[in-house]
Amino acid sequence: MSLQLEGKTIVVTGAASGIGERTARELRAAGAVVIGVDRNPSPQADRQILADLSNPDGVAAAASAVAAVGGGVHALCNIAGLPPTRGAEAVLKVNFLGLRAFTEALIPLLCDGASIVNLASLAGLGWPQAVPAVKDLLALRDFDAVAAYCAEHGVDDGRSYFLSKETLIVWTMLQRWAWRERGIRMNCVSPGPVQTPILGDFLQTLGERAAEDMKVMDRPGTPDDIAPLVAFLCSAGSAWIRGTNIACDGGMYAHVLTHMHGYE
Repeated sequence: MSLQLEGKTIVVTGAASGIGERTARELRAAGAVVIGVDRNPSPQADRQILADLSNPDGVAAAASAVAAVGGGVHALCNIAGLPPTRGAEAVLKVNFLGLRAFTEALIPLLCDGASIVNLASLAGLGWPQAVPAVKDLLALRDFDAVAAYCAEHGVDDGRSYFLSKETLIVWTMLQRWAWRERGIRMNCVSPGPVQTPILGDFLQTLGERAAEDMKVMDRPGTPDDIAPLVAFLCSAGSAWIRGTNIACDGGMYAHVLTHMHGYE
């Protein structure tokens, strides 16, 4: 099935490396014009926007740069993210607060019928057990208040990544009909362990738990496994998929969920 992305303008954050870089390449191969937003140059982007999405000024500057390109945006792929080794505050700011602020800033630039795709994670599957912390993070808008939030909820570096992805999944579901009158939809993709430049950071932080997960899997994923799904969610063929979290993890979500509830 053709993705039919010819002439579509798609913004990809985190486009300089890993899944973001591979997604940008996939989108361009399908005919899209890619605006790459990253702290580093994006080799697969048609237009480069160097930006830091960890603070409001950086978010505003990035959104203004997208607006300056001109024309409407047909899809936004929120792929930029930090591993837990970067520290709890930075992880929550980039992986959720900055992502949300950048998305909301781009809504006026999106075409009717546009798609928003958020890169979540297998690490976010525990969101039903984290309701108080997730609700409080959803309510948090002040980047300067993240340190106090972490102290209140006991969020350390390792927990921060899980919490950022749990909250991102819930936020995605809550936006299922946020812009329904314009036909704008939002979904997220949850990879398992993927061979990217930051995989070592996860293994370093998560230790034995990550090592056990890797033993269960037949292999880690690659950006080639994830990018086609992100690209599909940008296409018109996914128009009826809304507010959904799609696991793309070699079966790990099914494995964890069935064992969690006592199935073998």
